[in-house]
Amino acid sequence: MSGDSILRLDGITKRFGAITANEDVSIDLARGEVLALLGENGAGKTTLMNILFGHYMPDEGSVTVDGRALRLGVPRDAIAAGVGMVHQHFTLAPNLTVLENVMTGTESLLAPRSAKGRARQRLAALAERFGLAVDPDAHVSALSVGQQQRVEILKALYNDARILILDEPTAVLTRPEAERLFETLRDMARQGLSIIFISHKLHEVMAGADRVVVLRAGRVTAERRTGATTQAELAELMVGRRVERPVRQPTQPGPLVIEARGVDVPMPGGTPLRGADFTLRGSEILGIIGVSGNGQTTLAHLLSGLATPSAGQIRILGQDARGLTARTMAAMGVGRIPEDRNTEGAVGSFPIWQNAVLERLSDPRFARLGIVRRGAARRFASDIAARFDLRGGGPDTETRQLSGGNMQKLILGRNLVDAPRVLVAAQPTRGLDEGAIAAVHAELLAAARGGTGVVLISEDLDEVIALADRAQAIVNGRLSPPVDAAHLDARRLGLMMAGVWEGLADAV
Repeated sequence: MSGDSILRLDGITKRFGAITANEDVSIDLARGEVLALLGENGAGKTTLMNILFGHYMPDEGSVTVDGRALRLGVPRDAIAAGVGMVHQHFTLAPNLTVLENVMTGTESLLAPRSAKGRARQRLAALAERFGLAVDPDAHVSALSVGQQQRVEILKALYNDARILILDEPTAVLTRPEAERLFETLRDMARQGLSIIFISHKLHEVMAGADRVVVLRAGRVTAERRTGATTQAELAELMVGRRVERPVRQPTQPGPLVIEARGVDVPMPGGTPLRGADFTLRGSEILGIIGVSGNGQTTLAHLLSGLATPSAGQIRILGQDARGLTARTMAAMGVGRIPEDRNTEGAVGSFPIWQNAVLERLSDPRFARLGIVRRGAARRFASDIAARFDLRGGGPDTETRQLSGGNMQKLILGRNLVDAPRVLVAAQPTRGLDEGAIAAVHAELLAAARGGTGVVLISEDLDEVIALADRAQAIVNGRLSPPVDAAHLDARRLGLMMAGVWEGLADAV
């Protein structure tokens, strides 16, 4: 890190109606520095970075790059000034190759022919320089999430980015992929790039950043060198209070609520479930741990009525799951927290109150004779907002205007306000800040104490160790034997995720 400033945001204020997303925010970034932007869900982090990249126009303030004022609200000008952004939800075209995605927008439509040969050479040089190996001829749809992220970074570098912004870069990465990413980012910084990354994961902030800027309610409230702070201090600075995650207490298992024997579930375009055996009782949390893409989505769909088994037997709440639809399961008391909140969890164009009752329209509290009771639905949405600290607008606010973390709180809340008999929670804390994670963990434990059987599908070892009464690993669509909480630790779960299951039978 050279110490000279390459970027300055000065007095940035941005309002959305009555909501102030950023208020008088000033930040400096040095050449070759890795800066972490930390804050609660809805603190204004992504809004601030979207202003820097030109997606939003601020109401007040200015941005300078290398001492020159940046024309705000124009992404092309930000790119020309050397600013590149990797969004939390990738913006790649899945039907195009890596090379075609990287070249998109870099050539004039009036050019007589595409300079693919030169582009291929340049892409190869960038990939080698920064350790971002990827097949230029591979279609993006065939790449893993980690590989797609490499393509996004290469696309920014291809456009001569000197300042790289990454919004929640590890939200969908496994731990090894995240570690490799931060090794790459540190190497890029040593080569002179300046990096800003948004994250909720304090261990990543401490390991990957030189300096941390904390936002709370749209304002800068603290700034720390990572070598002079701790995770505990950052968590407290972020939420304004001391954060302690709840501790699981042993519970007395209730009656059997799910029983599966030898279940196969096909999944076109995904990983099928093969010969799955598992049980769940009321007041129990069953943790399903695995690397992304090993059949977790198929399992969640099966338990939510969105997929039908082709072999084996499964009974949910005493009924054969083959005859249960998603609507029927919801009416029976099966709640679901889908892993992809944007495509399966909520409709972005609907107001918050509609998403709050979207899966409850068979409940007479919210609909009668086909007519939605809007007053009751709005009150229900307000109850969710109050209990789960949902920020970003009232019941009539479009759901797409919520931050990712607050959208997740909405989905969690609509399932947990009225305790379900079974809860299928897939990646329930993905994208949440430290305070929200602690709150969600407390709610899941409370639901179990109240009699709910919880299937916790997670890629977070610490989360499964903290919450699960028993755990099973999922590898290539197959489930390991269960391991009791008394025998759970990071090493054992890591081996299970790698398919090493020998000796597990005696741990149940």
